[in-house]
Amino acid sequence: MAVELCLLLLLFCGSTISEVQPIYKPPPGTLDFGFVPAKTYDTGAYHEPGPIGILFKIVHAFLYLVQPNSFPQDLIRKLAQQKFGNTQGDYQKPENVVLTLQAIYYEIGFIVSAALGLLFILLLPLVGLCFCMCRCCDNCGGEMHQRQKKNADCQRSCFATFLFVASLIIRQVVGVLCAYGANQHLTNQVRGAKKLVNSNFKDLKVFLNDTPAQIDYLVSQYNTTKDKALSDLNNVGPLIGTRVQEQLGKEVRPALDAALTMAGAIRETKEALENVSVSVEVLQEGTERLHANLTEVKMHLSNTLNDSACFAAQAASTCNIIRNSLNQLNINANFSGLPGVSSQLVKVNDVLKTDLSSLVQKGYAAFNDTPDLVVNQTKNILSDIKNVLESIGSNITTFTKNLPVQKILADLTVYLTQSEAYVQDYFPVVEQYDFYRWLGCLILCCMVVLILVFYYLGLLCGTCGYDKHASPTTRGCISNTGGNFLMAGVGFSFLFSWVLMTVVVLTFVTGGNVEKLVCEPFEDKTLFKVLDTPYLLNQHWKHYLAGILFKNPDINLTFEKVYSDCKENKGIYTSLHLEHLFNINEFLNISMYTEDVELKIEHIQINLSKIILLDEIGKENLLNFSSSGIEGINFAAYLTEINKSVTKVDLLSFANDLEARADQLPKGALENALKGHANNIRTIHNQQVVPLEQAMSTLNQSIRLLKRTSSELMVKVKNVISAVNAAQLLINNNASLVIVQETKKYMDTIVGYFEQYVEWVKESIAMEVAACKPIANVIDTAVDIFLCSYIADSVNTFWFGLGGSSIFLIPAIIFAVKLSKYYRRMDTEDVYDDTENGNNGYHKEHLYGIHNPVFTSSVEQW
Repeated sequence: MAVELCLLLLLFCGSTISEVQPIYKPPPGTLDFGFVPAKTYDTGAYHEPGPIGILFKIVHAFLYLVQPNSFPQDLIRKLAQQKFGNTQGDYQKPENVVLTLQAIYYEIGFIVSAALGLLFILLLPLVGLCFCMCRCCDNCGGEMHQRQKKNADCQRSCFATFLFVASLIIRQVVGVLCAYGANQHLTNQVRGAKKLVNSNFKDLKVFLNDTPAQIDYLVSQYNTTKDKALSDLNNVGPLIGTRVQEQLGKEVRPALDAALTMAGAIRETKEALENVSVSVEVLQEGTERLHANLTEVKMHLSNTLNDSACFAAQAASTCNIIRNSLNQLNINANFSGLPGVSSQLVKVNDVLKTDLSSLVQKGYAAFNDTPDLVVNQTKNILSDIKNVLESIGSNITTFTKNLPVQKILADLTVYLTQSEAYVQDYFPVVEQYDFYRWLGCLILCCMVVLILVFYYLGLLCGTCGYDKHASPTTRGCISNTGGNFLMAGVGFSFLFSWVLMTVVVLTFVTGGNVEKLVCEPFEDKTLFKVLDTPYLLNQHWKHYLAGILFKNPDINLTFEKVYSDCKENKGIYTSLHLEHLFNINEFLNISMYTEDVELKIEHIQINLSKIILLDEIGKENLLNFSSSGIEGINFAAYLTEINKSVTKVDLLSFANDLEARADQLPKGALENALKGHANNIRTIHNQQVVPLEQAMSTLNQSIRLLKRTSSELMVKVKNVISAVNAAQLLINNNASLVIVQETKKYMDTIVGYFEQYVEWVKESIAMEVAACKPIANVIDTAVDIFLCSYIADSVNTFWFGLGGSSIFLIPAIIFAVKLSKYYRRMDTEDVYDDTENGNNGYHKEHLYGIHNPVFTSSVEQW
């Protein structure tokens, strides 16, 4: 019942996964689905034994010495698959004999140790019986007579020391304390196990209660996908329209930019023509006026130089030099012969009557309205797509409501509650039986303690009451009591040793094999590999776990994989491969809805034929500009005159030179007159030559601009018109292809949101939803903690301590028997002969000792 209910819950966990076949999609915008709500599990499936862990490690090392072989995977598989005893003679089959020998070889360490233990159990009581009978016959130390020896004190000290060391080892090193500590540790862990059991049950309840909330969260996150898709649909203009605009803009924008550049060139041409016309007129008038003024200056200078003062000896040479330079005062450039540009200016003005820039801007505006056209032409289809998205959400909600989640959870919770109640009710019984076990183990420890008490009392009384001056027949009561205690310890050793060793052998064989065959292979997961052996647990099933869960043993579902996945806290859907049990496409087929969305988006039709980049008026305007005649201007004539200077000589230099030569003349009217003429020349330069140079500079710039503009003007205009026509043709004829491409990208983006949602659900189901860590914790708690850490380690440590104590009882018996002779009061003793003290030291007539006048006991022989 529990398995079926668990499977139903796992089916429901799987109901939020889609099996959409992965196809390549361009990467859409990443959606943030947040984190699946998950609670932290309290159980820490790890046990730290504390200080007693040192003893556990020592026992593990001892078990390794006893059984150093690795875990026999193949042997266990063969033994499990082999059927013994079904027919007579199975054990005699060669293959069974080989398996038996292999098992004996693997267990040889335990077999030898157990055989030694059985030998101890059988022989020690028998030896004790024989020893007792021998002493009753006054043999084996039973005769109450002690021979006096010179090294008696040394022997007594050695025997006392050896007995004390053996007792100390029994009590502390490997003995009673080790066994008692293991016994108490197991009891303490059993008492504290209730908290760990409750923690596991609590985690299982959290596992059940948290799963519906996680599933609701997965379902609710569909709204994130839907909201993002609706957001993109509401912004279809900026998305599709902008993308289409970007693609078409690669051809359209350069064409419009060229047309707009040509419109600017027309305006610049008009300004240049106006500048040429004005500058030529200014230069013609200015040069005529300059020519007249320079002629007048030459005439006045000539009259001054004809003055009688110039013929004087001191001034004659200077005046001749000045007279010879008067021919330089003349104009150099002649602008009167330059052709006019009025006809070209008239044609350009006619072209500018049509505002080409405005027409191009209209083309820009029409092209920039592409997103609005997309919005207006996709209203109906977008409404259908929104309805599809809403229907997906409603179908998901309806589907999740129809699943019997509450019933499944209620059944599982009831079963879990019943199991917890059963464990809680049974736990006092466990504690009661553990108390009986603890009491039995304590009795065993007390047996050893009782023997040790007799030994310690014997050592204490014998050591304290011993008088080295007293003869064996005159020893004190305390010393004699010490010897009796030692013999009592020997007697109890023979009585209890076989009981102790029987318990040791049984616990050793059981606990040691549990450690080697269960705990160690469980830790390295070798045990799971054995359980996963095909046809091992069921000869008809290849994979036992898959056969139990899915009734299909061919599914590759292994105990090791399930345990490892749960250990890593993966989702139970992934851990148990529930996709083989529940086909989610029958209930939640996301691909069907995405197909509907794709069909709706594919029906988007966008018509951009209303976009006019440049009408015929604009194109005609460009052609009129190309035929304006600016290419017919005689640019060579203009540039020839422009490159000349206004006058043949620099008037400022001429004036400065004239003034310098006037300074060479004698002071007087001639000097002053020449300086006056120099000032007049400077005035002419500043008032007439400088403006003419500025006009020439303006003319130079305008002519060169016109020359550049007119260069292949017709070809340039035709290229602009061709580019505009090509862009317009692209919009009219090929825009549909671009729209289809961009619509496909847009569709992939929308569908990509669904793909993201499905992938997120898959990943969440695999890693987060119904994370099965509690299941692995239950297994770890049962096997690793309860069986191995609590029981096996404690039992193994118990037999290790008890067995060590039992082994050391043998030397303790020997030393106690030997030592008791030195403490007990003897019936007879050896008497030394003073005269023969140097010989053998005995009277011949007292060869067998003399009668003890103080104490005679013919019965007491121990």
